[in-house]
Amino acid sequence: MTSALIVDERKNLNGCVDDGTPGSVRIPRSARTLSGFRAWVLSDEFPEKLKATYLRGDVILDMSKEEIRTHAAVKTAVVVPVANLIEELDFGDLYINGVLISNAAARVSNNPDAVAVSWASLEAGRVRYVTRRNRDLEIEGSPDWVLEIVSDSSVWKDTQELVTAYHRARIGEYWLVDARGDEIDFRVLHWRKDRYVAAVAKDGSLYSRIFERWFQLTRKRDRRGAWKYVLRVRV
Repeated sequence: MTSALIVDERKNLNGCVDDGTPGSVRIPRSARTLSGFRAWVLSDEFPEKLKATYLRGDVILDMSKEEIRTHAAVKTAVVVPVANLIEELDFGDLYINGVLISNAAARVSNNPDAVAVSWASLEAGRVRYVTRRNRDLEIEGSPDWVLEIVSDSSVWKDTQELVTAYHRARIGEYWLVDARGDEIDFRVLHWRKDRYVAAVAKDGSLYSRIFERWFQLTRKRDRRGAWKYVLRVRV
């Protein structure tokens, strides 16, 4: 069962307007456009911790809670070594959650599980920070790397719609992890002109062109029987 609500730009939004009941969400009519959606998400009226995505006219609200073992634990295991590597390489900036990335050409605006921006991309103008009142609130353009962890409510969005949208946004590398099954589905997608191409595994590891390293994501049971994940990095 999913907890995602999709609002099509061609339909009337009255059915999603706040009726005063606790937990309801008011989606302004202006959110039908990318600029209006971005303004809404960054405004004080936007509900805290609500996950919202704009994809070529659709507004997707994810109402689900983040599952610990197949989402939060995976994200932590991936991001910590990536953060250490980014620091070691002096690669640029890394952010977890909460950062809105938008690309006008691809008509997408979303909060990925993690995003990385290189100094090279910033200096070349491929990406920039949107600043309001002396505060950096949004990343605009084509970040180098994004991570999405698949949950029950985001399967179609993460594995289909965002693959297309991130490619149109010219995001250099898209990491996609689905840990809900018997085996971990870990994919490293490299940007090519016509589509993303999945990295081919070698000795259980996947190569990242962005970071110029090999990565292997594994898991084992801890003393309580819960999954514990490890991302190994090698040259």
